[in-house]
Amino acid sequence: MVLRKLPGVSASGMGLRLSQKFVFLLFLSGLVTLCFGALFFLPDTVRLNRKPSVTHGARTVERSVGSRAQEEWSPARAQEPAARDERVTSAAHNGERGSAYSYEAFKTCLLKPALGKNQGTPPDSETLQRREKVKEMMKFAWDNYKRYAWGNNELRPLTRNGHLGNMFGGLRGASIVDSLDTLYIMGLMEEYEEAKEWVQNNLDLNSNGEASLFEVNIRYVGGLLSAYYLTGAEIFKQKVMELGEKLLPAFNTPTGIPRGVINLGSGTSWSWGWASAGSSILAEFGTLHLEFLHLSQLSGNPLFTEKVMNIRKLLNKIEKPHGLYPNFLSPVSGNWVQHHVSIGGLGDSFYEYLIKSYLMSDKTDQEAQKMYYSAMEAIETNLVQKSPGGLTYLAEWRGGILDHKMGHLACFSGGMIGIGADDGPAGQRQHYLDLAAEITHTCHESYSPTKLGPEAFRFDAGAEATATRLSDRYYILRPEVIESYMYMWRLTHDPKYREWGWEAVEALEKHCRVDAGFSGIRDVYASTVSHDNMQQSFFLSETLKYLYLLFSDDDLLPLEDWVFNTEAHPLPVIRFLKIASSDRFHDCSAV
Repeated sequence: MVLRKLPGVSASGMGLRLSQKFVFLLFLSGLVTLCFGALFFLPDTVRLNRKPSVTHGARTVERSVGSRAQEEWSPARAQEPAARDERVTSAAHNGERGSAYSYEAFKTCLLKPALGKNQGTPPDSETLQRREKVKEMMKFAWDNYKRYAWGNNELRPLTRNGHLGNMFGGLRGASIVDSLDTLYIMGLMEEYEEAKEWVQNNLDLNSNGEASLFEVNIRYVGGLLSAYYLTGAEIFKQKVMELGEKLLPAFNTPTGIPRGVINLGSGTSWSWGWASAGSSILAEFGTLHLEFLHLSQLSGNPLFTEKVMNIRKLLNKIEKPHGLYPNFLSPVSGNWVQHHVSIGGLGDSFYEYLIKSYLMSDKTDQEAQKMYYSAMEAIETNLVQKSPGGLTYLAEWRGGILDHKMGHLACFSGGMIGIGADDGPAGQRQHYLDLAAEITHTCHESYSPTKLGPEAFRFDAGAEATATRLSDRYYILRPEVIESYMYMWRLTHDPKYREWGWEAVEALEKHCRVDAGFSGIRDVYASTVSHDNMQQSFFLSETLKYLYLLFSDDDLLPLEDWVFNTEAHPLPVIRFLKIASSDRFHDCSAV
């Protein structure tokens, strides 16, 4: 390199200045690198306003927030009218979030009153009497929980005390939160007010224990969201937003796939010890979408939606064996860990949330629609079987080998396939309704001489919908069969579904009702009943709610407006309305 000598400047002086310039430039470049690099290591809550991409169903929203590009999002700011340019892309239309969420505006989004014209009262006296019986069962279960286990998570009715368990990370009152919407829907207003008061004064979210992300989401987040949408009580909104924030650290993994267990105090998360190779479970990370979209809806914070859309993005990218979704996925590598496929435990509600995401988007989430019907095609090709006795069932798939077993948890699929019948491939509606009816019939047949069903039943070695193992013979007040009865009644109005539901009511009364509540039983085939001493919170949230709806008119929580999460908490359809003299749409729940 040749240095030109400048007039009046010595060589030594010039060398000194060049050295200074070099040091200054080196310092400046390091500073710039540090500043830009820092942006990529800031926490999500600081970065989320850096022009995030937010997907509402099939709509993708790009937000440009001008001078606020690097400001931290806050709930207060979410209430301010936002001066921003939004572009929403959809195959159907363009839409925009609008400004602050309004409960009054939300109510105008509903096509029908949530509780119907007359609280869903059926016109015939027999159905009304049956509905009143279910309401009495709910009050009996609630009164005994209040008397013996108030503030605990569940009631032990034989020993008349409470049970906390280890699923909820120190959170208490699971039966209270799970019961809020059931009490309200049934018109048990004194009991509902008791539950609301407990949530306001005693639901402490500052716990410091290990919690199941899945269970906390479907029971607490789902229960609080539903209670808010049905009643408009702000305390439910405040609590659910606080709890939702506490779940976000579970997504801090290399892939964004959340781990199954989280400490709600520290934010530390890890996988279940029994999960293969530290994997996450399909039915757990795949059962967040409905609730998290509503958390974004209420708060204006797109981060909740971004988290679950990232899960969907990864699932669409990776290869699926024979089009099937295995139950175990590594949150580190993003690869399947085992090729075990089940529509029952470990897999079930993932598929449920695909079709319900589509329905909750007012049928605009075309990606969810495509994923669901592609999964259904693979399920029909690989898992749907017919027994020698003519029963249709869903086998499990283990690396290409079928296990001819169906779990009670898989019996929700009759209702799932039924509600998805209208929007599949052309000409397939009746096929799906027939398949839904066949599976629901099989699950009814699995209900033993006690008219209660085992945890799992088999179709091999001469067995027809029968539990052949002692360890599969228990019944813990599960709702899935009754859930399918309710959906199939709404879709077909075939009276057999109400008759089957009444059989279940009589069986619950005969075999599960004890002096201080309801209890599961250890063997559905035994002539002498042995109780397990547990009144599960989902019995109040799901089993009794689905029975009550089965014996109600269809305008009580109409399916055009409401989608039930996997704990039977109703969440409203998210609608966008067309702006006059424009091709744009806005969220009708925003002001």
